[in-house]
Amino acid sequence: MSQTTIYHALTEAKAAGKKRFAVLIDPDKVRLGNMDGVLDNAVKAGVDYFFIGGSLIVNNMLDECLLAIKERCHIPMILFPGNSLQLSWKADAILFLSLISGRNADLLIGNHVIAAPYLKLSPLEILPTGYMLLDGGASTAVQYMSNTRPIPANKDDIAICTAMAGEMLGLRLVFMDAGSGAPNPISEDIIESVSNAISIPLIVGGGIRTPEKASANAKAGADVIVVGNAIEKDPGLVLELAAAVHSAEREPE
Repeated sequence: MSQTTIYHALTEAKAAGKKRFAVLIDPDKVRLGNMDGVLDNAVKAGVDYFFIGGSLIVNNMLDECLLAIKERCHIPMILFPGNSLQLSWKADAILFLSLISGRNADLLIGNHVIAAPYLKLSPLEILPTGYMLLDGGASTAVQYMSNTRPIPANKDDIAICTAMAGEMLGLRLVFMDAGSGAPNPISEDIIESVSNAISIPLIVGGGIRTPEKASANAKAGADVIVVGNAIEKDPGLVLELAAAVHSAEREPE
């Protein structure tokens, strides 16, 4: 990594109207032998970030996954942890997630207290992130594991106020997620409304399967588009998705 922090790069990109694309890799679902195609395509496509994590990570593959990526490319790796045990110094940064759409105290502050001593000593860049789960039309692993209800898909006002509150609390990113494999991705209307209500970078993921939807979300105001499930099924989709996101620039702020 260069001396430019990931957060600084994100805010600079947002100010310039540039869009960023992240590939989500769940170590539980991706065999190391099958990662070659994803990594090769990610390098060719100019993927901006890897988000690494999952709801469980039951096979102790986190470190091996991070090492495999680092050996093949220099794309920054950002931990997207499902709990306080999914930590590793081998990544570059961590989304320090506060589930602001739910009312589970452990995911608002409890797990953070447990992880704080480890993160204080680690070289990881800490990215305080307001995580918002939106209804994607089906019960997801995130919803079940977090024991929280998602924001209804038709309640723009709740999503807007939640994101604004997160920014006012000092969180530096907002991540709106419909959950892995959600049948209904987050609508462009909600993305636009939330984007217009906050000044910090907005990450959007969950249920994005096509370059057209990725582009539409970016044009609506998402600063970072995250795709995982669709790429697990078709690694070649990385090239089209990255091109669609990077071409969807917005007027600089």
